Amino acid sequence: MTYFRAMSDTTTRGIRVQVETFYDEERSSPQENYYFFSYHVRISNVGRETAQLVSREWYITDGNGDTQRVQGPGVVGEKPVLAPGEEFEYTSFCPLTTPVGAMQGTYRMVLQNGDSFDAEIAPFSLAVPHAVN
Repeated sequence: MTYFRAMSDTTTRGIRVQVETFYDEERSSPQENYYFFSYHVRISNVGRETAQLVSREWYITDGNGDTQRVQGPGVVGEKPVLAPGEEFEYTSFCPLTTPVGAMQGTYRMVLQNGDSFDAEIAPFSLAVPHAVN
């Protein structure tokens, strides 16, 4: 498996989101314009309030500039509750029809008092190694 590592790291109201990406050569088929990327996310509560992740919204842009919006409840079937000092990690995937692309988005977080906010997921790249110089 060949990996291309890119890092995204941002904090919104005490919720830190870090993303690392990987290109999976074995699951890709460049001859068929199919490029398979996985991404590993770590969500850390570095703030002072307990928060629950209730939904996600992603914007996925391929190398042609076409953007797809993906939204839904939780992440990987879960809606984790993070007390101060806790973290949650998961891995997911994103197939593209181009060898380069980018993702960004938000997680909707709800505090114990009912207030909610969007924790930013800073933009990160998806790229086949050596596709971008």
